Amino acid sequence: MSEHSKKELDRHFAWFESKLPPRPARFVGWLRKPSSIMVRIPVAVLLMAGGVFSFLPVLGFWMLPLGLVLFAQDVPALQKPMAKSLGWAERKWIERERAKNAQ
Repeated sequence: MSEHSKKELDRHFAWFESKLPPRPARFVGWLRKPSSIMVRIPVAVLLMAGGVFSFLPVLGFWMLPLGLVLFAQDVPALQKPMAKSLGWAERKWIERERAKNAQ
């Protein structure tokens, strides 16, 4: 079960990377590599902390889910809920693009 969630999470991450400009996409790809765990965990914690303080300028609520998704790379208990959340977000994104193109 956990392996399926991990693969689903990786698929959603790859989709997300494809939507980013080249430089941020390369950074996210590097951050997802198993060898980047020593950087990924602190970045995830900082993003989650920034999301908590979203009332401050520059920091925003967007940081919390991004931190959780990065953290889920290494915490199996978070992989399934994050994969489901990313699946929902991806479906909404695609629906929005279809609606925009239909106009």
